[in-house]
Amino acid sequence: MQALICENYDTRWDEFVLAHSAGTFFHQWKWREIISTAFGYEPYYLLAEEKGEVQGVLPLFLVRSLLFGRSLVAIPLAVYGGVLARNTEAETLLTQKATAIATERQAKYLELRGNPYLQQDLATTGSSGMAVKQKDLYVTFMSAIDPSDEVNLNRIPRKQRRMVRQGEKNGLKAVIDNQRLREFYQVYASSVRNLGTPVYGYPYFEKLVEGFGAACKVFLIEYGEKVVAAVMVFFYKDQVMPYYGGALKECFNLAPNDFMYWEVLRYGAAHGYKIFDFGRSKEGTGAFNFKRHWGFEPRPLPYIYYPIKSRRIPDTSPLNPKLQWAIRIWRSLPLKLTMALGPRIVRHIP
Repeated sequence: MQALICENYDTRWDEFVLAHSAGTFFHQWKWREIISTAFGYEPYYLLAEEKGEVQGVLPLFLVRSLLFGRSLVAIPLAVYGGVLARNTEAETLLTQKATAIATERQAKYLELRGNPYLQQDLATTGSSGMAVKQKDLYVTFMSAIDPSDEVNLNRIPRKQRRMVRQGEKNGLKAVIDNQRLREFYQVYASSVRNLGTPVYGYPYFEKLVEGFGAACKVFLIEYGEKVVAAVMVFFYKDQVMPYYGGALKECFNLAPNDFMYWEVLRYGAAHGYKIFDFGRSKEGTGAFNFKRHWGFEPRPLPYIYYPIKSRRIPDTSPLNPKLQWAIRIWRSLPLKLTMALGPRIVRHIP
């Protein structure tokens, strides 16, 4: 068995990811082009093969950050990542190849993000004997989707059901329109500014819509003539994943967030999807509490680190006390300024 770096698209890659029970939306080859061109990260897409058959894949990017130094990540911007393999031998081979690349490129560490569809043995050493560290900052939220709206609504706790109905009474309306990406971006940029987070550049979202086609849809929530909330939703296998979303703070009284996610859930049910993936959150945040209030139970989503040049696990979380001053300043800046500066900063926060 050998591990190769794929420089050009190999149809076997996506075929393997799609067939693997733990394959995720983020393991698809398309991300290689999108992330490398939008952020300048250097891709290393590793494929393990034996006698012409794929045994495993590992999508990686070398991130050069002025804030946190060099790292090799599987994969940046994604909530899920890590190795997909048929067996332990392929997994070990790919991990060894990745650590060799990280060492050669003088990265501080190799980061493998969690995968809720994968049964992981989180020991203090990897299967190859390499030392690893585990970070348990993140959890993810998933729930089954029933074909019946009534069943799905009754699964939502009473308080949040009331918020959904409040949105309906307020006359909110859901529209799906990828041609209105700019309106989505305006709402999303405002939302992340209020959280103290730099926004990604608009061209990145254009690449997502263009690259994933029907597997990426923009949901807009309108109140009269005004868009008050918006979310970009990914579709993969039987999964619905609302990924980039937000609402205008001044319109929270209309209950746009609850109404929006309910409309995404309804769309998934109507189109035969089985899993509503609410995505990753950090414990102790507003997003974490919001998802819990929807009746979703958190699932551990550990990230695994292989130290190369640094023995410390990086803390890029907004919960890091050392970053609180920067977050407070960012929240107070004019929206247009954060939209101009955000894309230049965020590429240094994988």
